[in-house]
This record gives sequence, C-alpha cells and structure tokens, in this order.
Amino acid sequence: MSSSEISRRQRLVTWQWKHNSLGVDLVRMFLGAALLVRGAWFALNPDAFAQMAGERPVDWLTYYVLIGHIVGGLLLLIGLYTRFAAVIQIPILVSAVFFVSIDRGLASGNQSLELSGLVLIILAVILIFGPGQLSLDYKRFEKKSGAE
Repeated sequence: MSSSEISRRQRLVTWQWKHNSLGVDLVRMFLGAALLVRGAWFALNPDAFAQMAGERPVDWLTYYVLIGHIVGGLLLLIGLYTRFAAVIQIPILVSAVFFVSIDRGLASGNQSLELSGLVLIILAVILIFGPGQLSLDYKRFEKKSGAE
C-alpha cells in the first residue's frame, strides 16, 4: 500500500469511529418504528395476534405485549428512556423466540424465529451499549454532565 492509500484508509477509519453512533441510532430508530407498528397491528388484529400466540393468551399478557410494543417502540424510536424500553421488550421477545416461534423452526415461511431472534439480539445490544447520540437520552445526559 502506498502512503496515500494508508492515509485515505486512516481518514476513513477515523471518520467511521467518529460517526459510528449514527449506525446504532438508525438501527434503534428503525427497530422502534417496527415494534410500534407491530404493536398497532396487534391492537387492530386481536384474532391474528391470538392465532400467532397459539392459544388465547391471558388478558394481562396481551395488554403487556400491546403496550410494551407501542410504548416501548415509541421510546426506542425517539431515544427516550431507551434502556428501559429495551428491558420491557426483552421478555416479549424471549417469549416469542422460546415459546411461540421455536415450534415452527428455522427457515419457515414466516421467518418468525429468525426475526424474533434478531430483534432480541438488537434489543440486548441497545440495552448494553445505549441509544446513540441522536437520542433524547443523549441530550438529557449531555446537559446533566455539562458537556455541551
């Protein structure tokens, strides 16, 4: 490699490290929007939700899933109380992976197991690494720390 190629690569890597939060933010926002839409779909299609769950779930559990997806999805989308939003989603996705979708197996027509597993992993990453810089949480903590 020539020195100009190394310099270009170093600039690219430096830019990537400086802006890597953008990737986390985009994934968080998309996941929040998807969970919000999924919660709204469940609310508008309770029979489809019951069929997906396998049997008529307990009423409080239904409300937990609906409210968790709608409120948690909105909080993830805007990046407010992000870790809390991930925590309320994780039990729902654990149930989806290990109790609802596992019977259908991998590579089924609806891909529920793969998608539920992916969402579960992304929620765990958000829980551990936080919301990213394009979030209301980041703005809140930035003001509290005085690092404006």
